[in-house]
Amino acid sequence: MQDALGGVQSVLVLGGGSEIALATLRKLVANRAHTVVLAARRPESLAETAGELRELGATRVETVAFDAADTDTHEAFVDGLFDRFGDIDLVLLAFGVLGDQSEAERDGAAAAKIARVNYLGAVSVTIPIATRMRAQGHGTIVALSSVAGERARRSNFVYGSSKAGLDAFFQGLGDSLDGAGVHVMIVRPGFVHTKMTEGLDPAPLATTPEAVADAIVRGLERGTEVIWVPPTLRFVMSGLRHLPRAVFRRIPL
Repeated sequence: MQDALGGVQSVLVLGGGSEIALATLRKLVANRAHTVVLAARRPESLAETAGELRELGATRVETVAFDAADTDTHEAFVDGLFDRFGDIDLVLLAFGVLGDQSEAERDGAAAAKIARVNYLGAVSVTIPIATRMRAQGHGTIVALSSVAGERARRSNFVYGSSKAGLDAFFQGLGDSLDGAGVHVMIVRPGFVHTKMTEGLDPAPLATTPEAVADAIVRGLERGTEVIWVPPTLRFVMSGLRHLPRAVFRRIPL
């Protein structure tokens, strides 16, 4: 349950190894969040992260196994967590794979893996989360989307299309939960300097996990529905989205 000042007290992170998630958790724990559940395919790899959060003041930090691609297990996984931890104020979906675009263009299985994790995994695990949050009468679901989903570019259209599907799903979910006490916030960062993008040429207006975390915390405080990081990307992507396709194809994106 959120505290008397509206602060988040309990957080579930799906994709506990995410650098954006960790940067966000540091700020939330500093703002009185005391229970953190980190879910990842290899929970044993999160021991250092869990230790840091305890040192920062979290009183209960636990790691659990979660596989975004194993959709058959998601409903039981969610029910088990809510039964074990009680009300959860905030769920942050921070998992995702970038994949190899050139491989995905040649190999349907590689393309399907990207879509299964980024889109199907998110849909599968979020439906039971929304059900439990609706029952408890409060909560916030934050989804890490991407500007790549605004208009699929030829250089990463498999990843971009998976994020477009995710983004549309969470927009609709937010509408469906209106009046239920459950808020949905979509985060659309541009290029973020993380391990996932290491070795790639940074795009213009590249940002950091800390900047994304700052935007997430501000968005939570304001009840924002969609945030762009950096905010300028809202206008850049609006322009790109409305370009005629013949013109868009000639841009080296």
